[in-house]
Amino acid sequence: MSDTSYIFSFVILIILLFISALASGSEAAFFSIGPTEKEALKQQKSKSSKLVLELLDKPKELLATLLITNNFVNIAIVILTSTLLDKLLTFSNDDGTLRFLVEVVGITFLILLIGEVIPKIWSSNNSLSMAKAMAKPISTIRNIPPISWIKLFLVNGTNLIHKRAKRKGINITTDELEQAIALTKEESTSEEEHKILEGIVKFGNTEVSQVMQSRIQIIGIEQNTPFNIVLNTILDSGYSRIPVYEKNLDNIKGILYAKDLIPHLDNDSFEWLSKLQTPLFIPENKKIDDLLKNFQNLKMHMALVVDEYGGTCGLVTLEDVLEEIVGDITDEFDDQEIVYTRINQTTFLFEGRTTLMDFYKIINVDGKKIDAVKGEAETIGGFIVETAGRIPMNNESIEIDNLRLVVESSDKKRVKMVKVIKKSN
Repeated sequence: MSDTSYIFSFVILIILLFISALASGSEAAFFSIGPTEKEALKQQKSKSSKLVLELLDKPKELLATLLITNNFVNIAIVILTSTLLDKLLTFSNDDGTLRFLVEVVGITFLILLIGEVIPKIWSSNNSLSMAKAMAKPISTIRNIPPISWIKLFLVNGTNLIHKRAKRKGINITTDELEQAIALTKEESTSEEEHKILEGIVKFGNTEVSQVMQSRIQIIGIEQNTPFNIVLNTILDSGYSRIPVYEKNLDNIKGILYAKDLIPHLDNDSFEWLSKLQTPLFIPENKKIDDLLKNFQNLKMHMALVVDEYGGTCGLVTLEDVLEEIVGDITDEFDDQEIVYTRINQTTFLFEGRTTLMDFYKIINVDGKKIDAVKGEAETIGGFIVETAGRIPMNNESIEIDNLRLVVESSDKKRVKMVKVIKKSN
């Protein structure tokens, strides 16, 4: 091989390495563009910006084009480099290891460093400029045979595989999803964002009974109540929707919307029962994701929870459901009274009616051990009664999951106050 041939081969090798770097860098650049960058591209009217958006609209075709191009170039680099090394270096039959190191390890390192690592690092930090610069060449290459033929074959093949995989489905448990979220938590992710992700994962397995307001918390109106007292009840409660019952809460007749009474505020004899809306009754074991769909379809914000005997055991609102994902939602009418007291780092004082879900959030425990033995209980007081098999007396306690629950106050009907002590592991 003449000197001119060597020089020409080296020039071709450098060009191929440059093309490989561009292909790898383009892949990193295009797929590093996020929603914010896409919105910025939409605001720009340049041809390159529009072309970038067109390529991103078909990500499978874009990726196939880049991968095919990169692989063709890398194969050409391997063949050319191997040929040059055979001409420049002579290996004896006993130098098999040296030949392997030079031709395989050396060429691989060269391609990885110059054709993959360096361009991808640079392009990730300059994604928009790189994408704009490469949009036109990539758009041209994807329509040139045989790349266009192979691209079409790959895209159709992956679509077929995707459809079959989608039909088959992927079995994954909630625990596995929770572990995945924990493993992928980054320093850049705020605690609030992480809690929202956890709330989404647990959303489908949460029952209405875990988020509802219990029966004793329901503010209702008896159907024979005079109109002026109805208005006072609505003003005092601050609620826009109130259940109306006959004799007791087990016989709900409808839901009264405060807005329906506004035109009749000056009419003391107004027949307010004519404004009752049909209530939505749901079982206490209904999943809240199904309830959310019911709320959306029926355009309702409130449901009454009934037990297996048809008695009213609670009330749940759209706000209660959404709070399981985004956390507490407080409006100007919410009661700001503290329902628990933190005595020190390990000791808390709770009302017995505090729900177990709120209890877990406040003291920061997962509650799995308590849920496994709680039975039908949904409050701290109910859990203690369920566990003890009776209503414990003052200063009696139970221990579970590194927690000591001490009854501070109780009567013949229920546990009123509970002291919770967290033990060190």
